[in-house]
Amino acid sequence: MAKVGLKKWFGQKWVNIGAKKVNGSYPKCGRPKGKLTGKGYPKCVPAAKAARMSKSQIKSAVSRKRSKKQGVGGKPTMVRTAARRKSRASKKKK
Repeated sequence: MAKVGLKKWFGQKWVNIGAKKVNGSYPKCGRPKGKLTGKGYPKCVPAAKAARMSKSQIKSAVSRKRSKKQGVGGKPTMVRTAARRKSRASKKKK
């Protein structure tokens, strides 16, 4: 039986796509609580999704994450991994 929902989410290997290692792999998601680095907040996705993303998609996702104010109200800031596409209706109006 396939894992679904929260069980699947916890079972996935999450990686930080904003800090690629020299060997081409990604480090585990997260950072030490007291360690504030100049590299910015991590953008975490499942490893399987990271493998499917292009360089431009990764760059876009990381830049959108880092452009937002982080830790507002003690909560992490969430951003979409994939940018929204413009609808065809809005293009026709122009």
